[in-house]
Amino acid sequence: MNPDFLVTHSGGFHADEVLSSVILTRLFPQARLIRSRAPEWITPGPDRIVYDVGGAYDASQGIFDHHQRGAPLREDGQPYSSFGLIWKHYGRDYLVATGVPEAHVEASHASFDLAFVLPIDLTDNGALSPSGPLAGLTLPALLETLKPVFDDADPDADDRKFQDAVAIARSFVEAKIAQNAAKLRAEALVLQAIDRTGQGRVLELPTGMPFRPAIVKAGADHLLFVVHPREKDWCVTGIRRGDEGFELRADLPAAWAGLTNHDLEAVCGVKGATFCHNGRFVAAAKTREAALAMAQLAVQEALAVAVVS
Repeated sequence: MNPDFLVTHSGGFHADEVLSSVILTRLFPQARLIRSRAPEWITPGPDRIVYDVGGAYDASQGIFDHHQRGAPLREDGQPYSSFGLIWKHYGRDYLVATGVPEAHVEASHASFDLAFVLPIDLTDNGALSPSGPLAGLTLPALLETLKPVFDDADPDADDRKFQDAVAIARSFVEAKIAQNAAKLRAEALVLQAIDRTGQGRVLELPTGMPFRPAIVKAGADHLLFVVHPREKDWCVTGIRRGDEGFELRADLPAAWAGLTNHDLEAVCGVKGATFCHNGRFVAAAKTREAALAMAQLAVQEALAVAVVS
């Protein structure tokens, strides 16, 4: 289908049709975006995709609403919004259009759906209600702040603000997908490094990158520290035990905490050691050799502490 029109409702807008528009306008840049509730527009036709309006869900007819009785549900029973429906049917094409390698499309589609699309779906359907001081800073809430104020007399204000919201939302969608794609690229590099490391306790990477998911995936429970170059120095960092919280598999030595340069060199005995965070989760050195030496010393102390305890 190569539509001439992308049709959603007029008036006030919400995150689901804004984000749906991000996906569809990228895939069909030649299509004209129509915001209307007029029957002649929201009725399905071969020249259009209708979403978040129209009272029906029929992908074969190009209509994706979720407000009607018998609205579509995910396999686990959670509700779709128009964004979830559009992502279900067009998300893979969108990922390809943004340059995600074919081998990563399914994983990227599922990851984005779970982390980004589902919360929008649940919020739009009232199944999730953010609370607390950060509730007003969720993406749906922030996009709604872009609506025209009540006394804006410009008859085009709703459409103009809607386009503003789409442009801003596009930045978040593209950034999140780029992050997901980068994590998959990083995973491949980390898994290769784990293979090279064998049963060693220190994982050396070619640059800074997300590493914990690949370590967990590989079942590399023996790893305690990661070493990698930065712009001008080298970094030694711990590995978190869980997805949440800051507890590490092993802390850097307590004697290093908060020290820098000559003071740190004197305590750890490694020339080129430059910094150890007071929290003992990251340290730095001038050279690769110094960073690896610090990491090995940290391993020795961590293993000794584990034996004693």
